[in-house]
Amino acid sequence: MQSLEALTRDARALANGEIVLSAPEAEVARQMQICNACRYCEGFCAVFPAMTRRLEFGKADIHFLANLCHNCGACLHACQYAPPHEFAVNVPQAMAQVRGQTYADYAWPPALGALYQRQGLTLSLALAAGLALFLVLAVALKGTLWSAPGGDFYGIFPHNLLVGLFAPVFLFVVFALGMGVHRFWRSITPATSGAPLSAPAAAEATDAVLRLKYLDGGHGDGCHNEDDAYTLARRRLHHLTFYGFLLCFAATSVATLYHYLLGWAAPYDLPSLPKLLGAAGGVMLALGTAGLWRLNLRRHPLHGDAAQKPMDRGFIALLFLTATSGLALWLVRGTPALALLLCLHLGAVMALFATMPYGKFGHGIFRTAALLRHAVEKRQPNPIGLGAD
Repeated sequence: MQSLEALTRDARALANGEIVLSAPEAEVARQMQICNACRYCEGFCAVFPAMTRRLEFGKADIHFLANLCHNCGACLHACQYAPPHEFAVNVPQAMAQVRGQTYADYAWPPALGALYQRQGLTLSLALAAGLALFLVLAVALKGTLWSAPGGDFYGIFPHNLLVGLFAPVFLFVVFALGMGVHRFWRSITPATSGAPLSAPAAAEATDAVLRLKYLDGGHGDGCHNEDDAYTLARRRLHHLTFYGFLLCFAATSVATLYHYLLGWAAPYDLPSLPKLLGAAGGVMLALGTAGLWRLNLRRHPLHGDAAQKPMDRGFIALLFLTATSGLALWLVRGTPALALLLCLHLGAVMALFATMPYGKFGHGIFRTAALLRHAVEKRQPNPIGLGAD
């Protein structure tokens, strides 16, 4: 009966042109009202200073705050109103549920937003395996599946074929992510003062992103994982993963310049720049994702949204598979295993790219946008004249 009454109330509100909050959004609004009265956690991260600039929490405000949250867990472990208290304040979990909803709501094209709910570990690995199998069959038809082509990748897959396969997917990923974050930015800008982005605000937000500032728990000792102990492990492992991915991307970019501008065809050997960047990035990415997988398995059940764990683990698994298969290619060059392993690596990379706009990769893009808007908003006069920035 209660759910029927809620549906009736929502239908009436929609008919009157009012904005209806989903259940997770309404829960964040409830908890923020309690937190706004307490303010014990005000110095922990960007969420709580941003919260103090509001007396009410509309949909755009909630989406903004949810993507500011880094799910460090510090506020949960410090909160006197956390479960089993009757107020049941669990900001990390409530924010995580809304965050997952925003990824789906702002996805482009909108019809594919539901993939956020379906993109899990099994789907990610199955997609990688399916694409790898397709490539294996293509190579087998050429009769080069178990041979040693002198370490030349292009002897197995011509360069133009690889470009034709990966370029359209990469361009779609960039466009889809760009459209998604544009819709998010357009939604939260009026709720965050509406002021334009400035150079000082951009510099501050960039610093927060590159240092993962808000994974230090607000005091530099780190956040929480499976218990009340502080740990910097999540911050360090995220750094390894983030910068490892960037180095791998840089290696591919430099190799592209080598090929098209200098006419130097792959493979590249040490001490070439693509090999140095790729080797360092691959090792960092493998170590970072292995560590994050371990932390994810041990994470406190009250942290985050359990429904999003398959998506989280699917993304971690694809990154790990991409890194380790890329490193293994270096070791098997000149052996009959090269073609088979190359198919596995390309399948993992293609699956990673295909799921990027509708998986965990998007959270870094949305969080960056939220940090930019926070840096802009905090430079404006406090609209309610209460509290401190």
